Amino acid sequence: MSQIFVLLVIVPLAFPAEGISNGGDFTVSNKDLTVSNGGTWGDWGTMVMCPKDYRAFGFSLKVEESQGIGDDTALNGIRLICRHVDNFDDQTTITSSTAEWGTWTKSLDCGSKGYLKSFSLRVEHPLVETEDTAANNIKFRCTNSGVGELTGYGMTWGSWSMTYSSNCAKGICGLQTRVEAPQGWDDDTALNDVRFSCCE
Repeated sequence: MSQIFVLLVIVPLAFPAEGISNGGDFTVSNKDLTVSNGGTWGDWGTMVMCPKDYRAFGFSLKVEESQGIGDDTALNGIRLICRHVDNFDDQTTITSSTAEWGTWTKSLDCGSKGYLKSFSLRVEHPLVETEDTAANNIKFRCTNSGVGELTGYGMTWGSWSMTYSSNCAKGICGLQTRVEAPQGWDDDTALNDVRFSCCE
């Protein structure tokens, strides 16, 4: 009987549950990070990961500026900059689905000591008119506390998610975007939502 009791005590310690609180921040290990306000149009692309032993420390955005009387799409793509954990000069970029409009902005990053760990998305909710833009901008927090928020060079329509996503304790290693295909004469929204994968 005593041997059974010892096993019952040891097993939970050997296999701790995912989502354990870490310094007051809720951490999701080996899972996707999401926010609740993403747009609902379009299809999810492929989850694209940084190469092995790389982590995302920066990003840039594909953004279409205001078109005036034309059709606005705002955020069209998100690109992660992945860096090798031992050789910081060894970098590569990854992206999931993107739309055709806009240009890539300059990049932002966590510096030499940090990686992207959580995000907030700025989204314009469906309007009564047909001029919708869906996702407009994104901002990240870094694993190194001294950097603060990194807010992308996106557009200003819509509202930020009420809270940040959960944290990736070891940083972000992949992304998957939801993008609406061109609608012809109808209203285009381009990128609607995104989820990120935590490093293992």
